[in-house]
Amino acid sequence: MPRILGDSIILREYQSSDLPYIRNWVNDPEIVDNLSDIFLYPHTEQATEQFLNAMLDNNNVHQRGFVIAHKDTEEYIGQIDLFKLDWKNRSAGLAIVLGNREHLGKGYGSQAIKLLQEFAFNRMNLHRLQLEVFDFNQRAYHCYLKCGFKEEGRLREKHFIQGRYADMIVMGILKSEYVERKK
Repeated sequence: MPRILGDSIILREYQSSDLPYIRNWVNDPEIVDNLSDIFLYPHTEQATEQFLNAMLDNNNVHQRGFVIAHKDTEEYIGQIDLFKLDWKNRSAGLAIVLGNREHLGKGYGSQAIKLLQEFAFNRMNLHRLQLEVFDFNQRAYHCYLKCGFKEEGRLREKHFIQGRYADMIVMGILKSEYVERKK
């Protein structure tokens, strides 16, 4: 995949040197509590290596991804992936994580999403992107709204965390909505 240049970040390929950066966040509850139940149990180094190797092999036609990196240093900030790529219906899920709390609130997430939208809609010719976010993750929810995603529904009390149930919000954006926002 090509590298995609933004103002302060680039979306680049995964590299084996990203392993320590990924290991820094995969067991950090402040990061993973906002993600899926795939992070319910501690991740071993072997599990992290398997994920990274799968991304390096690039063999899964239903998942593609980029590392979000500093533009000048190419140092890992996080990752943004397309998954459940559905070529017939031209749709995909989007998942994003910033792997260090120091990178939150600096616009890296919204910049990465906008770069990926440009790539997905204008290079891959996708018609629709979808994501899910927990109702307590207001920072992410507002970022997604800022990037043009619309709330399409809620799965009420779908996720149990820290002694309570949370809603799972389903959000999506269509290519036509993306094009309209660019005008």
